[in-house]
Amino acid sequence: MPPQASSRRGRGGALAVGAGIFLSRIAGFVRERALAHYLGNSEAAGAFRAAMRIPNILQNLLGEGVLSASFIPVYSKLLAQGQLEEARRAARAVGTLLALMAALVTALGVSAAAPLVDLLAPGFEGETRELTVTLVRVLFPGVALLVLSAWCLGVLNSHRKFFLSYVSPVLWNAAIVAAAIAFGRRLGGERSFDLAVALAWGAVAGSALQLAVQLPSVLRLLGSLRPSLAVGDPAVRTTLRTFVPVLLGRGSVQISAYLDQLLASYLGPSIVAAIGYAQTLALLPVSLFGMAVSAAALPELSATMATAATSATSAAAGATSPASTAGSGPAGAHQAPALPAEVAAALRDKLRASLRQVVFLVVPSAVAFVAIGDTMIALLFESGRFGAQDTQSVWILLAGSALGLTASTQGRLLASSFYAIGDPRPPLRASLWRVTFTFVAGLVTVFPLRQALGYDARWAAFGLAAASSLAAWVELTLLRRALARRIESVPLPTRLTLGALAAAGAAGALAAAASWAAAGPLGLPRMLAMAVAPPLFGATYLGLTMLARVPEAASLRRRLLRR
Repeated sequence: MPPQASSRRGRGGALAVGAGIFLSRIAGFVRERALAHYLGNSEAAGAFRAAMRIPNILQNLLGEGVLSASFIPVYSKLLAQGQLEEARRAARAVGTLLALMAALVTALGVSAAAPLVDLLAPGFEGETRELTVTLVRVLFPGVALLVLSAWCLGVLNSHRKFFLSYVSPVLWNAAIVAAAIAFGRRLGGERSFDLAVALAWGAVAGSALQLAVQLPSVLRLLGSLRPSLAVGDPAVRTTLRTFVPVLLGRGSVQISAYLDQLLASYLGPSIVAAIGYAQTLALLPVSLFGMAVSAAALPELSATMATAATSATSAAAGATSPASTAGSGPAGAHQAPALPAEVAAALRDKLRASLRQVVFLVVPSAVAFVAIGDTMIALLFESGRFGAQDTQSVWILLAGSALGLTASTQGRLLASSFYAIGDPRPPLRASLWRVTFTFVAGLVTVFPLRQALGYDARWAAFGLAAASSLAAWVELTLLRRALARRIESVPLPTRLTLGALAAAGAAGALAAAASWAAAGPLGLPRMLAMAVAPPLFGATYLGLTMLARVPEAASLRRRLLRR
């Protein structure tokens, strides 16, 4: 395939993923608005947040991120080589094994809900703990359905059908919103614990809908959904062999989040609830830009690696490529060998455009969270039981999370590169360092440092978020060094990062000043004054980057004008 066609298809895939994620995130904000209105930062809200995260261990470790990284490269390569029946057989076997594993873990989770809550939310006591246990038992079966939905996503993405799988969470969000509207007025206030249980059942119904909407398309692609236990199939063996290291590597963010929740539970249910609201916003740019680009890039990278490796092998039949021997000798004795020059060049080209696209969009998002985060939170969540004091609490946490957004999104792309070339070990090692660093720094922040300095729970939670952000930069550094040994150099867009940071800083200062002036000297209502900030920030950032002739800015402007 010509490079231009591959590039266009990659951009189209990223656009489809981004569109699907955008719609699902909009639905997610509606869901969060409903939760904030009816539950606020109450103990019921904290229990619901904790309960949603505990069974999500199953979804995060067996679901989208891990399954995509271990299954999509294998499946995509079979499709690229024209082995359709082999690909279908492997997909059915992986789906069957995943269903069996999800069923087993669900049964264990339901029966062991109480010890799981004590392990992952040890600071919860009394009625709050009992409510959390009940919610975990309700939610576990629904999360098992989401794991199978992730398998559908892997199949659809490998066939470059991105939109449906990424827009299907709209149904999950819609079911929770419907439960909130149906039961919110009747079970709100003093009966908020009962409302939390109703919301959990809504989440289970949404999980079933999210799976059901994808199954017809998967059936057409695979020809059959007949169960299979063909574990001896070479493609299945390859998927299973990479599954565990990928599980640990891709699961690092989730593992860190669970450890953060463990520590946050000692700060109180309201802090756990506030962290949930902050993460909803913080994950938006990661999902829209980092996940969209990396999800579309992974099958493209896998197919490109298969094609380039075949070409390189043919070209090297009579000669030895200098790059192919870079890992030999004393200096590379204990390192994975460098990729052949043609393969390395193909990977660098794919990475360069993707990294620039991610940085251009994520850097201003991070700056906006710090500069006008309170405005965004108030506009989205202030209603009912969620007040101005809650906005300030969530803003503090959001600012801490913003410090690591750029590193997290770039790290995801570098990890996808390793998965595409079939080497999950470097992401695993980097993730273990990230988890260790985050937990140790968070532990110090929540306990000895807080006792010594006496700061309140909100700033202890900020320390948790900031520690996780710093750990993301450590992980990115380790991934960059490891990948550079394979492809000679990693094209991180340092100059673009600094320019975007300067433009976003100026935009943030202008937007914050304009919002203050609208509420103060001009005397506009608070919410109306706040509404000025986000569009002014976006317009200023885009205008400054266009003046600097940043190619991504011109491309974004053309897309906006076409719409």
